[in-house]
Order: sequence, then structure tokens, then C-alpha cells
Amino acid sequence: MVAARITVNGKETPLSPAAPHTTVLDLLRERGLTGTKEGCAEGECGACSVLVARPGVNKPTDWVAVNACLVPAAALDGQEIITSEGLATVGEPGTRPTLHPVQEEMAVRGGSQCGYCTPGFICSMASEYYRPDRCAHAEPADGSDAGDAEHGPNGFDLHSLSGNLCRCTGYRPIRDAAFAVGEPTEDDPLAQRREQDPPAPVATEYTQDGATFLRKDTLAETLQLLRERPDAVVVAGSTDYGVEVNIRSRRAECVVAIDRLPELRELRVQSDHIEIGAAVTLTEIERRLDGDVPLLAELFPQFASRLIRNSGTLGGNLGTGSPIGDSPPVLLALEASLVLADADGERVVPLAEYFTGYRQSVRRPDELIRAVRIPLPLSPVTAFHKIAKRRFDDISSVAIGFALDIEGGIVRKARIGLGGVAATPIRALATEAALEGKPWSAETVEAAARVLRGEGTPMSDHRASSVYRSAMLGQSLLKLHAQTTEAVSS
Repeated sequence: MVAARITVNGKETPLSPAAPHTTVLDLLRERGLTGTKEGCAEGECGACSVLVARPGVNKPTDWVAVNACLVPAAALDGQEIITSEGLATVGEPGTRPTLHPVQEEMAVRGGSQCGYCTPGFICSMASEYYRPDRCAHAEPADGSDAGDAEHGPNGFDLHSLSGNLCRCTGYRPIRDAAFAVGEPTEDDPLAQRREQDPPAPVATEYTQDGATFLRKDTLAETLQLLRERPDAVVVAGSTDYGVEVNIRSRRAECVVAIDRLPELRELRVQSDHIEIGAAVTLTEIERRLDGDVPLLAELFPQFASRLIRNSGTLGGNLGTGSPIGDSPPVLLALEASLVLADADGERVVPLAEYFTGYRQSVRRPDELIRAVRIPLPLSPVTAFHKIAKRRFDDISSVAIGFALDIEGGIVRKARIGLGGVAATPIRALATEAALEGKPWSAETVEAAARVLRGEGTPMSDHRASSVYRSAMLGQSLLKLHAQTTEAVSS
């Protein structure tokens, strides 16, 4: 087996002698690429952002920004990354590098002060700069801004920077720089790189200091490995495992990567259901579905940050069993099922029957979530309400997913998923029963809201009190009614 290595800024870099738990951030800094910074070590500040060549949605390759502080370096074996140092064009010895257009705009518009966060901003901005479907808007005749508060006239989506934090300049000069960048030129090597396939996944067996990082070629091989090593830690985007490594000093003896398994990276729309592979990233799901599942489209912008969504997966969010994950309430409302696979075959489990206790589920150690299935047709009235202390990049205090069928003013079917109010994500069964067969009226909703306030067993913690959580449950249904009454009646 070929020794594990990563191509960094066009040069191959061996992983050895780094330990298997070593993050991309630490590997880069140990090799002298200190533009990549560590701020929070949890994937919240974005100072560690780097670009990775990934399978593209609109072109063969996308340059995707990820949190280098969370990804094990071994997970990028055989892959290709660009750091902030690799964006500038280096000329002849003794001459100054030519700044990348993103770097140039950040400099001339005062987007950097202490500079600590700047390399991470630069990489996240470069990812958006190279997004193939980013396109400028026509300028209005009156000369007003062609964009909006979060989308520039050049098509730049500020959500791409939602995982990057700055505390020096404020965000206006950074926003100005983002909205000023133009289109990549034809001779831009990173733009040209998008037209070629990304590096293919490689089988990895990297061992140092008694610990091993493994990646198999196929799902069948992976499932057999998990049968032999039920103690193995399974990772996809590593957005949860990376925090365990950094903050809690977790050192697993065996880590198995599943993020590049072809069988887990399919997204298929059938006549009666949508099947989403467990290792398709949230960003890929968002862009490939392109709003076809409105409830998921409403979830994605509120799910952590773009940096996290570029690596995180539905399989990982469900696999952790966390009661405060943002996807379970939505998927419960959508009546999703999980396809669980082991070395002997597959079984399908409704998500409502999947969770059995705090961070516990019916999934056995030798099983993987292969896919999430969402039945069709979809309910026409949907909403996702997330109550958190920040608008973006925050953990929810309460999360509610709604999916209702309302015909002739009568609620024919109601599905409500809740997160943050019990030891597991739950369906609000009593509230659903209080709505079904009743008029979608203020009286019905007020009565059902009283029922919803009593669903689950909300607790008090540093995010919110139990009283507040209960109040927010009831208020969310009243809000849904206020938002949808006019649409339903019309």
C-alpha cells in the first residue's frame, strides 16, 4: 500500500510521522504553513479554513472550504488541498508574490487588522469565488445595489462566511471585499483545475504509535471490518469526532473513514421516495436538491455554518444520536426512514423508532446508516423553527419541524418533529392528534399549542430554561399558523 500523503499547494506532503489523530491544521503548521490558524478548535471560528478538491456539483471539481482543525490529516490521504499561502502566485526569486483577487480585495478594502482570522476568511471567500454557479446580477437602471443584505451584485453568498468570525475590523469591510471580487480569469490555474476530476479516493491503512486510521474501497469491505472491529470509531466529515479529539483529547485505537464510499454518496429521486446517501455532505444535498424539499431547504442555512455543512453529513448527524441535532426534527416531520446495513444485508427503520435513549439507537456497532429515505409526495405546508442565541452557527435550544396537509381548511395530516426537549428527538404525537381532522383555525391552533407546550421533558441548562423551552414550543405553532393562514386560505 502506498504511503499516506496529501498534495498541499501542488506539492506532495507525507503524513508520517504524524499520529493518526493529527488534524490537517496541526500537520500544516508542523510543516511550516502557519497561515492556517487555530482559534476555537471546535469548527466555530473558521481561522483554520483550507480548500479541498472535492467532486463537484456543476463541474468535475469544486474547491470546498473545510475546517482544518476538525479533519484528521489521514482522512485526506491522496487528496489535494490549498492553503492561504497557496492562493498567491509566486514569481521569480526575489520578487513579491502576486496576490490572489480575494486577497487583493481584502487588503485594499481594509478587511484585515490583527490578521489572525484573515487566512481563514480568505480560503472561505476563495471557495465562494470559485463556485461555478456564482454569477453577477444585472445592475438596476436606478443604480441601486443589485444584490441584497446577504448576496452581492457579483453573486457572492455571504452564507459562505457564516463559519468565519472576526473581532477586529467588523464585518463591513470584509463584506465589501466579498462583494467586490470579480470572475476568475481563463488562465487562473485553480479555475482551470475545476474542469478536471478530483483525486480519486484511495484505500488507507495508516498506523503510528499503536493507533490506526483505515479507509476501505467498498461498503462491503467496510462492513466486514466493523464486524471484526466493533470498537472502531466511524467518521465521515469528522465535525463531531474532531471536537472530541481537540477538546476532550480522545485518542481512538481504530478510526474507520466512510466519507468517500461510493455506496454512501448516492442521491436518487424515485417516484415514491428520495434516497440520500449517508455520506453526501449537507452542502451537496442542498445544491443537488435545489429546493425540491422545501423543509430541508429551510433547515440548511440554519444548520451550523457553511464550513461545517461542507463536511457534515445526515448520517453523521443521526449517527451521534444527539437530542439537539438539527436534522432529526425535520426528518421526523418528513416521516423519514433509515437504511441500516451490515455485512449480512440491510434493514429499514423508521426514524421515529430509531432513537432509544440519550445518544442511543437501535443501530448495532457493526451497522452503518447507508441512506435516509424520505417518502413522496411531500406535505405542502412545512416550516423549520430553530430557537438559538445566534441566528447562524449555533446549537439550538429548541428545534421544531412541521409538515402538514391542509385541504379545504381541514388538517388532514400533521407531522411534528422536536429536538432539544427530551433525551432523544421525538414526534409530537399528542399535538399531531390534536390537529388532525380539525379546522386550521385560531381556536384549533391555540388548543394544540397548549398540548405542544407539554410535549417532551424539557430541562434547564445554560442554553435555556425548561419553562422557556415549553413556551417556545407553543409559540412555534402559533407562529406557523400566522405565517400560513393567508397562504392556505388563498
